[in-house]
This record gives sequence, C-alpha cells and structure tokens, in this order.
Amino acid sequence: MGEGHLAISVENLKRRFPGCDALGGVSFALPRGAIGALLGPNGSGKTTLLRVLAGVLAPTSGHAIVAGQDVTQQSLEARRRIGYLSETAPLYLEMRVGEYLTFRGGLYGLSGSHLAKRLRTVLELCQLGDVQRRVIGLLSRGFRQRVALAACFLHEPDVLLLDEPTGALDPAQAQACRNILRTRSPSQTVLFSTHSIRDAEQLAQHLLILNAGRVAAWSSPADLIQSMRAADPGSPVAHSPLEAAYLQLTAPPVMVRDPTTSGQPS
Repeated sequence: MGEGHLAISVENLKRRFPGCDALGGVSFALPRGAIGALLGPNGSGKTTLLRVLAGVLAPTSGHAIVAGQDVTQQSLEARRRIGYLSETAPLYLEMRVGEYLTFRGGLYGLSGSHLAKRLRTVLELCQLGDVQRRVIGLLSRGFRQRVALAACFLHEPDVLLLDEPTGALDPAQAQACRNILRTRSPSQTVLFSTHSIRDAEQLAQHLLILNAGRVAAWSSPADLIQSMRAADPGSPVAHSPLEAAYLQLTAPPVMVRDPTTSGQPS
C-alpha cells in the first residue's frame, strides 16, 4: 500500500519518560477512511501513542505521519487536520452547548455562514439539537461526550484520534457514540483506544494491540482470530474469539513483534 493511501504511518516510534519506556518501538499504518481500534492493558502505551500522534507529546525517536504531515516537523499543520479527544474531555462546564461549539469553531478559524453550517451539521450528527441551549455542566456524561465529539468533528478533520470515547458510558450512551462514528464522513479515518472488545468488534477493520509499550498484534479482527486459532487449535474458547485472542496476546510473558518487520493489516 502506497504512502498516499495511508492516513497514519508510524515507524519505530519511541517515547521515554524518566524510568519508563512508554512506547518501545511501535510501527503500524492505517489506510485512509478506515477505523482502527487500539487495545491493551492499562499502562500499555495507548494514551501515550494517541498523544504523540495528536502532537501533544513529542516522540523520543522514530517517525509518525498523520494526514500526510510529520507530527514532529510539521506539527501545526498536522494538528489542523486532526480531531483529538482526550480521555477527559476538555469542556467548559459553565458554557451552553451551542456557545461552546461556536467558541471551538472560532479556534479552528471558522466563522460566518461556514461556521453556522458546520454547527448545524455536528449538532445533527451528534444528536444535540434538543440540548444546544443547555448548560454543559447540567448534562449527563453521555451528552457531554457527544458535545466533545461534536467539537472534534467541527473543522472536518482528516483523522480522528479518540481516547476511550465510550469509557464510563452506559450501554445506550455507548451505542449512540458508536453510531456517531459509523455515520462520519467515509473519507475520515478513526483511531480510537478502548477496553471494550465489543467496540473493537463492531467498529474496527484494523486492530492494534499494545502490551508494555510494544506491538503485540496489528491485524484485521478476522485475521487475528484465525492466526491465534492456528497457533493453538486445541485451546478451549471460553470467551468470544476476539477476546480470547486479546487475552492470549496480553498475558505474561509479554508478546511483542519486531517493529522493523511489522506490516500493515491485510
């Protein structure tokens, strides 16, 4: 697959904190328009990877290209093309929904009729029309998450980087969030972290499983299940096939792949 068809291309990415290698050489590539799920135990490097790709953290070494821009050398231009949702959504709770989204649109350089059109679009996409005059701090957690997602969509980013977008949501709220991602523009690429195997199964064409800051698997869900079954055909499956594969890959001892030979998902 050529570079022009890739929304995210990561090569031997490392990020070190004092006394800790949060990312130990991560490599993968995600095609344009695809949805990728980022899985792994707590502390495996998921949030660190998303923060590096979003330009919030600088990598210690390695390269990352997002939406055709190097996140280190072309950080500002890369961030213009990214919609980033952190695990704790940065909302101003005293503002009303429409007021907050108008403010966020101004930060992206939107104004006038273009801003008004984008506001109508994201309010409809995230089903916020009935609460656009409500104070954000008085909304439920699920509605707040929708507001945060609407802000990510406002400037029509090429790539959405979402850190646990359905975390702590009840089943109905989580389903609403999944529906928003399904009905996004087909040209938009999504990489989201999650602890939910269900979210990964329902949304993602590609899975990146991290363990101890390294790649344990990078594959399509179907190929991952098939490869794990082939490796251990006699193993009883007490979980869903994908959950069983995930548990096997993330169980001690740590299973990692050589980042220099990690390929793209088929």
